[in-house]
Formats: sequence, C-alpha cells, structure tokens
Amino acid sequence: METIASWVNRLVGIVWGEFVLIPLLALVGIYLTVGLHAMPWRYLGYAVRLLWHRESGETQGEISPFQALMTALSATIGTGNIAGVATAIYFGGPGAVFWMWVIALVGMATKYAEALLAVKFREVDATGQYVGGPMYYIENGLGPQWKWLAGAFSAFGMAAAFGIGNMVQSNSVAEVLASQYAVPTFATGGTMALIAGLVIIGGVRRIAEVAAGLVPLMAAGYFICAVAILGLNAHAVPAAFVTIVDGAFNGTAAGGGFVGATVWMAIRWGFARGIFSNESGLGSAAIAHAAARTNNAVRQGMVAMLGTFIDTIIMCTLTGLVIIVTGAWLEGAQGASMSRAAFVSGLGGAGGHIVAIGLAVFAFTTIIGWSYYGERCAAYLFGVKIIAAYRVVWVAAILLGALFHLNLVWAFADLFNGLMAIPNLIALLLLSPLVFRETRIYLKGLVATPATTK
Repeated sequence: METIASWVNRLVGIVWGEFVLIPLLALVGIYLTVGLHAMPWRYLGYAVRLLWHRESGETQGEISPFQALMTALSATIGTGNIAGVATAIYFGGPGAVFWMWVIALVGMATKYAEALLAVKFREVDATGQYVGGPMYYIENGLGPQWKWLAGAFSAFGMAAAFGIGNMVQSNSVAEVLASQYAVPTFATGGTMALIAGLVIIGGVRRIAEVAAGLVPLMAAGYFICAVAILGLNAHAVPAAFVTIVDGAFNGTAAGGGFVGATVWMAIRWGFARGIFSNESGLGSAAIAHAAARTNNAVRQGMVAMLGTFIDTIIMCTLTGLVIIVTGAWLEGAQGASMSRAAFVSGLGGAGGHIVAIGLAVFAFTTIIGWSYYGERCAAYLFGVKIIAAYRVVWVAAILLGALFHLNLVWAFADLFNGLMAIPNLIALLLLSPLVFRETRIYLKGLVATPATTK
C-alpha cells in the first residue's frame, strides 16, 4: 500500500508540478484574457449587475443564474479558503498570496469561457433536464470524434469528486469538530451524510436552493469576522501587503517557526492553492452553470467569472491577510491549524469557534455541490439510470471519509482532480475562436442597446 501511495504521490507531483498543470493553466488563462481583451476585468461591474437582471421572454434551464453561481461557489468556497491559503503561505511564504491573485485574475477568463461553452452546447437529458459541462462541449463543440476526450474528463471528474468533493471534506470537518468540541467522528459523519442525502435527493434544484441560502450567509459571516480582525490590526495591514509583494519577487527569509521560501516556491504554491480554491480551468463549475435559466451563453459566462473573483480575490485574500497581520504564519502551524491560530489571536476564543463552524459549513456545501458534478459525470458515462445508485454511494462515502484517514484516497483525488483539467483545457483552446466571436457579438450589441441590461 505504501508503495502505491508513493507512486501516486509522485504522479501528483508531476501533474501539479512546474512542467504540466501550473504553466498550462496559467498560459491558457493568459491566452484567453488577451483574446478577450481583458473583458473579465473591464466588465466586472456589469457582471455584478447581471445577478439582478431578468431576461425577457421564456428562458431555458433548471435554476436561476444566481443559483448557478451559488452552486458553483458552494463547491469552491471551503477548505481551500481556510486551509489552502495557510498551506500556500506555509510552503511558499506570504508571497504565495500574490501569485494566488495572479492565477485568479487570469482564471476569470478561463471560468468565463467554461460557462459560455457549457450553456452553448448543453443538452436535455432523458429526464428532461438541461445538462452540460466540459464533456458536452467537447463532444458537441469539437465533434463526435472527440467523445473519447469527453469520456476521459467524465471519468476523472467522477473519481475526483469522491475525494476532493466528498471524503476529504467530511474528514476535515470530523477532525475539527473532534478537536474543538470532542464530537465523535461517527456522529459528525452520520449527521453530514443524513443531511447531505436529504439535499441531493432533490437534484440540482434543491442543491441550488440550499446553496443560494447558505453560501451568501456563510461568506458574509466569514467576511465580517476577517474584516473585524483586520480592523483591530489596521496599523499592520499596509505592512502585510508589502510583505506579500516583497515575498512574491524576493522570496521569504526564515523567521520564527517559518523555514523560508524561494520565489519559485511562492509561485508554485500560490498557483496550486489558488487553482485548488477557485477551480478555474478544472471545468467543474461549468457543470453547474449549464443548468442556469438563460438564453444567452455570454451573460452566464460573465456571471460565472464572478465566482473566481469572490473565491480568491476576496475570500482567500482575507484569510491571507489575517494570517499575516496576526503573525500566525511564523508559529510553525500548518493548514487549518494556522488559520485557527490566526483567528484565535485576532478574536480570542471566539476565533476558534468561527474557524470550526465555518469549516464545517463550507465543507458541507462543497459536498453537495460536488455531488452534482460527480453525478453528471457518471450520467454522461453510464446514463441517467446510474444516478440513484450514485447518490447512495455518495452518501456512504461521506461517513467513510469521516471515520478513516484514507491517505491513498486523498492522493488519488489530487491526481484525478488535476487530470480532469487537461481535457477541459484542450477543449478551451480549440474552441477559443468561438468564445472570442460570441463575446464580440454580444459586446457590440451591448454598446448598441445598453438599456437592455439595466
């Protein structure tokens, strides 16, 4: 078993290393940003207004554009924002936060393209629901001869879902609640499995309803607490930004419990944890946006790109600043323990409760969001009849993840999570002329009739 784990971890290091995914994701993001003439940055305010814009006439889809965004955010705002940022700082120093910003800014274009194509090439399945995602825009956009690539994405996505979107989440919650409140892991796993089962049995509409209720609430709560800490340490905030920028280009010297980091380590861990957090380029969020009630793929793409901005530029930045201004990054803790130490330092004992409860809620929404992603991948490969059995296995996996330390499963999850990005990135590159053309047409119409979006 140890030999298998060793080989899998080596493969993970290669896939997520400096020669495969990290440069590929960055280059695709830069290419799309340039090809779109920085549209995601220029139309960020317009995209926010679209959340409250109702399209005229009858629209096709299952959930509102806002619910689609919340469903996508439910799968991304989670452990990556709490533990992921801390891990990036631990290995890459504060400069890693800067490179998280960079990958997020170019990742907005990637997320936009994914959602646009997902709506453009979606289908109606055997149950009458609108479905889509990378597997559909690969097959329908590139042609049937590319169906093998669509199948590869679905297989990797279905496998990754059980790890990154299920067992790793329930395990993290079980450990946090056991250490903070002495809650038995069985109780945590059983409760999460029961509640998640009641949600996912209702399909994407119930998942979207729960996500639309929980995600804004939990994000606002975390935002307020983090801002409160920064307010109490306002004098240290400017210096924190200086530390981030300096570390990004000069590395970080050893100090306190921190062993030091090179510029490359800052880039590597900033990019890797940033992608892990916002999932731009993985293609997962496109599955949720494909279900949106809209007749315009460009508009949903603009809504989708907000997810990357909110997840990384706002939420991850807040976590990073709290860790730096409180000095928690110098104490030698890792992952969620570092974030917990930062919040305890800033808010006293209440900080530990905030991190524990926040992580639990974040992880739960990630579980229900990824359940839909994995379900759609399974349905693409085996048909809609597999969905009921898939949901049963999904719920059982939540309990299993809470009870056991499945290091091999985590390793496989990281591997498949990376591998699912490759078919998606190939499709984005090949279909990029369509993305650019559709965007130009829409923006020309917007200039001609600006009142339609008010």
